[in-house]
Amino acid sequence: MALAHLGKFGATRARVARASRSVDDIGRQAVFFTRAIAYIPWAVRKHPKEVLRLIAEISMGTGALALIGGTVAVVGFLTLASGGTIAIQGFSSLGNIGVEALTGFFSAFINVRIAAPVIAGIGLSATIGAGSTAQIGAMRISEEIDALESMAISSVPYVVSTRVVAGMLAILPLYSLALVASFLAGRFTTVVIFGQSSGLYDHYFTTFLDPVDVAWSFVQVLVMAMLVMLIHTYYGYNAAGGPSGVGTAVGRGVRLSLICVVAVTLLVSLAIYGGSGNFNLSG
Repeated sequence: MALAHLGKFGATRARVARASRSVDDIGRQAVFFTRAIAYIPWAVRKHPKEVLRLIAEISMGTGALALIGGTVAVVGFLTLASGGTIAIQGFSSLGNIGVEALTGFFSAFINVRIAAPVIAGIGLSATIGAGSTAQIGAMRISEEIDALESMAISSVPYVVSTRVVAGMLAILPLYSLALVASFLAGRFTTVVIFGQSSGLYDHYFTTFLDPVDVAWSFVQVLVMAMLVMLIHTYYGYNAAGGPSGVGTAVGRGVRLSLICVVAVTLLVSLAIYGGSGNFNLSG
């Protein structure tokens, strides 16, 4: 307090103020996330039509985005490209040591544990998440959220919790599509382009495609979807400063959600597979 009155040590006081604001922001996010999750049963029970509308909007898109199939097309194209890239790199790298036959193992291992979950999380953040931030931010600056409150409609369940539920439900078929697309791209690249025997590829692919790994990858993308939707709805709900403030909120939401997607992949990999990778390469 004395430093504030004296006006000394301006740089130090500015750093302390920034640190204090960061801690306050973390607390506000924690409270908001807790409220949004706690209201999920209420949102499903009281606003089922809104949840269904949001699922359709998230999956197939609206307006111009619907012309390319919405998030379905975005995630599909991304995982097709990543699956093909993994096959190319795997075939080339393994071929350098004479074991290009293991490309099927490489595709089953990398796609399920790393590539497909990360790509699905990135697609979710770039499409559904950013769109939710923009929509809720526009509602905030145009006072639509205040209008909901004035009509005795709780804004958090109706605006936030419904989107969290819709995102988590929509990601399941979207991720199934992502896995299939990555598998097909890897097989097409290896068998058709590089000319490897389809039987050889399928043997190693099916041998090392563990159903338990697939189940854990679905759990991983569900956690990602929940975090992405919570983060983006938070920044949209608290947007301020007009249209430019909404744009800033979208940027902050995408930045933090991408960090969380990578962090979840890292933590899940360490927790489930550890340092050994939990597989035995033989046969």
